[in-house]
Order: sequence, then C-alpha cells, then structure tokens
Amino acid sequence: MQRSKRRLLAATAMALLAAAGRVRAHGDETHAQTTGPVRKEQKDWGIAGDAGPATRRVEVGMSDDMRFKPDHIAIRRGDTVRFVVHNRGKVMHEFVIGTPAENQKHAALMQKFPGMEHDEPYMAHVPPGKTGQIVWTFNRAGTFEFACLIAGHYQAGMVGTLSVSAS
Repeated sequence: MQRSKRRLLAATAMALLAAAGRVRAHGDETHAQTTGPVRKEQKDWGIAGDAGPATRRVEVGMSDDMRFKPDHIAIRRGDTVRFVVHNRGKVMHEFVIGTPAENQKHAALMQKFPGMEHDEPYMAHVPPGKTGQIVWTFNRAGTFEFACLIAGHYQAGMVGTLSVSAS
C-alpha cells in the first residue's frame, strides 16, 4: 500500500513538473511578442486570422475599473477582425476570446495558479499604457466572450460579449 502511494505521488509530481515547464509568469511586464507563424487551430469561437485581410478593425479599451469599452461587439460570421486593445490602467490586463464556459473554467484555473501565462492567438497580454492586437476570423455564429482572466479580474466583471450573426 505504501509503495502504491509513493508511485502515485511520484507520478503526480512528474506531471506537475512537466506542466510547469509550459507555464510562464503572468505579471512579467516585459512580455516578448512571439514572432513566426501563428498557430491556427479551429476553436468553437473561430480561428486565428491573417493580419492582411482583416475586414474590420475594433478598438477596445481596458481599465482598472475592471471594465471593457465597448463591452458588447456585434460581428458577422466570416468577418476577420483586428482587435486593437488599449490598456488605459496601471496594472496588467488581457483580452481573451472564448466561450463563456471556457473563459469561466480558465478564470477559475487562473485563481488557483495566478502566475500562469499563455501564448495563444486569441489572447493578448497588455501592460499598462500599452496596446495589443489580435486578428481573429469568426467562422462560426454564436454568442462568445472577451475577458480578462488575470486572477480576480474576471470575477470583478471584466468581461464583454461577442455576438456573431449567421450572415
């Protein structure tokens, strides 16, 4: 029995160490923008877009009152949108596109592991006073979210709605 517990603990520790190798600090204000091709993976809310053919530009403000301006954006299915996200606050914020369920699940994970950072094409980490961009193709209709998933921000109401119409 004792031997089984040790094996289970060892396996768990190895899995956590392997996962930790992929995690970086969220609060690092010197985020380096990745260069090279964007990884295009179909998500429920669309797929990474090419910067050239963006059909629409949407400016979004973020601030320390834990709100986005605007907090609702209407889009047509098939649009490739360039989101230009301005952090007008004094703390790090992020703009993450996803389904309400995905964002809620990820926000809960961020509460447990606040040092977590991710580098996905549907996420922009924006230091205070800076601007970030995401280019995203909305190839599926539905209601989605954009949110700041930094620990406590989502829970404070830093979330907006994306309505993607069928035509």
